[in-house]
Amino acid sequence: MRSGPLCLLLTVLTLGVTAQADELSGANNAKLLSPSASSQITELQQRLKESEHQREELSNHIQGVDTERESPQLSRLRLENQRLKLQLKEAQSVLPPRMFTDEQQWFVVGGGVAVIALLCGIFASGWRRQRRQWLN
Repeated sequence: MRSGPLCLLLTVLTLGVTAQADELSGANNAKLLSPSASSQITELQQRLKESEHQREELSNHIQGVDTERESPQLSRLRLENQRLKLQLKEAQSVLPPRMFTDEQQWFVVGGGVAVIALLCGIFASGWRRQRRQWLN
């Protein structure tokens, strides 16, 4: 076994044990907190909830302002999009339906070229069987 993967394996295992030890010590520290520290934690959690609520309100307000500012342009673009879709449908209805797609058309052209080459080869030989000189 190579030394590289072995060293990597040992490093990963060591980090896992260290992380687990940190989690256990953190849980023990939470149990040993004083009442004033726990009250500070609850106060900070409440402040966090309030600030998250304010952040959500501000982001909603900003989105509302952006939509109000962009709504005339957005409505104009939607109308233009609908107009272009109608023009496309009208143009497609005027054109006759295509028999083949582009890929199928190239396949048919290639087959036609192969048949023409075969016929040219047959006509060039003269329909007679010639004895090949190099076959004895």
